[in-house]
Amino acid sequence: MGARAQYVVVENGAWQRYYSHWAANRVVDDLLPGPAAATRCFRANREIDEWLDDVWCEGAALVDHDRRILLWFAVTDGWDDHIAARAVLARTWPGWDVRFAHDGIGDLTHHLGLGRDLTRAPGWFETFEPSGFADTEYTEPCSVASLRLPDGSVRAWGSDWEPIEHLAAGPGLIDLIVASPATPALTDMPHGGVHFDPQARTVSLWAVQTVAGIHNWPLPGWENWVLDFRGDDHTRQAGLLPADFPFPQPLLAAALRRLGDGLGTPPPEMSASLARATAAPGPEGTTPVVNPAALVAHEPADPTPDELAALRTALDALVARAEID
Repeated sequence: MGARAQYVVVENGAWQRYYSHWAANRVVDDLLPGPAAATRCFRANREIDEWLDDVWCEGAALVDHDRRILLWFAVTDGWDDHIAARAVLARTWPGWDVRFAHDGIGDLTHHLGLGRDLTRAPGWFETFEPSGFADTEYTEPCSVASLRLPDGSVRAWGSDWEPIEHLAAGPGLIDLIVASPATPALTDMPHGGVHFDPQARTVSLWAVQTVAGIHNWPLPGWENWVLDFRGDDHTRQAGLLPADFPFPQPLLAAALRRLGDGLGTPPPEMSASLARATAAPGPEGTTPVVNPAALVAHEPADPTPDELAALRTALDALVARAEID
């Protein structure tokens, strides 16, 4: 129970790790006011001497004051929310190299010179033999798979799979995609996309979420293929999609307003839920156990009035620009 977050602060050649049991859904909110506010917020949490892994860590940030680099990842509601957060961070972290940590905790440990596999057991990246393609009848699929056919044309399908799952399935997936029926045109942006070009033996991938393992190329089965990893930039695939299967127009202004609406909103009150959890009996013959960290609410250090005012100014400017565009 909980949405666990991990933070790392690097300053004066040293780094410390911090932990919150509840803050993964607030990583973006805590980053938006800028580096000074984010650092105070993270240091207000419990310092720990261990790493979370890809399963348990649902959001994280590394603030490197020495190199002025921010690495972060968090689950957002959609493509628009991710792009809105990126746009605000570009303004409130001036002079910083702000990067989304697509490899999750692996990007953070790699930045510290510890490698990408510190929290990952050998063989952790699971592959599978596809027996079908996850085409969907919905107009809001998780991702889009596109394929260049032998005649040079491109077809595209909505997919219920996460972007990285298409690579875990190996090149054998391509034949299944070709045989798949057409899927409806999109009404909402997906969380990512994969484009296959068998003639050029190139696979291109983008995502606005973590795609752990993407830097371990070639992934199993993709030997002699080239990976074109685009980060969260969807524009290359957008330029390849057929005219009857375009990406929808973004609703960036609305996403920016949602970020503004959330400013100053305190973390949810969890005391009642925690009380019920601690009082609940375990199954017959067992003893209930509650993680002590679950009893500690997330109480971030609040931004100063000046930091909030600067953030509001940045949001207002971005909303005005998005409405014009």
